[in-house]
Amino acid sequence: MISVTFIIGALAIFKPFGLDTWQWYAYLHLLAMWVIGILSCMVTEVIVKYGLKQPRSYEQGVNYIIRRNLWFQLINTPLVSLGLCLYRHFVMSGHGASNLFSLRNYLETLAIIAFCSFAIGLYWRFKFRSRFLATELEETKMLNELLQKRNEQLQKSNEPEGNRGGEGSRESEGSGAVPTVPILTLTGTTNESVSLELSNLLYIEAVGNYVKVCYLQEGKVRTDMLRATSKQMEEDLQTYSTIVRCHRAFLVNLQQVEQIQSHGGTMQLCIRYCHESIPVSRSNMSQVKEAIREAPSNSPKGERSEE
Repeated sequence: MISVTFIIGALAIFKPFGLDTWQWYAYLHLLAMWVIGILSCMVTEVIVKYGLKQPRSYEQGVNYIIRRNLWFQLINTPLVSLGLCLYRHFVMSGHGASNLFSLRNYLETLAIIAFCSFAIGLYWRFKFRSRFLATELEETKMLNELLQKRNEQLQKSNEPEGNRGGEGSRESEGSGAVPTVPILTLTGTTNESVSLELSNLLYIEAVGNYVKVCYLQEGKVRTDMLRATSKQMEEDLQTYSTIVRCHRAFLVNLQQVEQIQSHGGTMQLCIRYCHESIPVSRSNMSQVKEAIREAPSNSPKGERSEE
């Protein structure tokens, strides 16, 4: 409605199609053209949504919306021009032969509507981009706060009871209980393997027929290569909620994500210690966000109910 009103407003100012000769009747014709524009937009919406399979989906990012609007303009502009030409021919031609339907009149109408559509398209492009950037910034800020709280809780849960104070410390001293730390042993199709604490795993990257395991050992970042697939690694680690797939080539440990960066519909995870930025694909973005929002746990998923 905003776009059609903008175009009709431009027609009211410049008065093409002989509207300047209609005096106050011109405003009735402009109102009828506004209705034609709205109807054309409704028809175009159906074509784009069901014919081109481009439904309204703000979750797919600003680039998707801009691309969808471009398809909408390419279809709607000729359709509106045709509707206006037919209206000029059947309603306005009695006042002037210049409104009779012809190829020249259609091209003239198409040029005027295309120019107005281009101008309003620029407006919506900046409008949607500004809106998405603001929403994206707010969501990234929220995810970073959740991530920080999650990692703080995990860090506290990994502390020995004696460091927490209170009755729990005295009980642990008497019982001599030592908190268990999850130990991972990653193996491939060969005899090579990598053993490490779950909290020290940074990320796993698929490299051809191998996977690169990046982890922390004695305060230093190390990488080992295993002959395996990232899918195999994902299956071996699927019981741990902190390990998520963020890209077809990457598995990351959310406990070692230092910061989330987001810009223009893309997301990257900045890994602590190695300071590398791991991309998040659009298909995996929702599950990464869901994993960040979940309650933190270093225990295998199957053991949570027992705890």
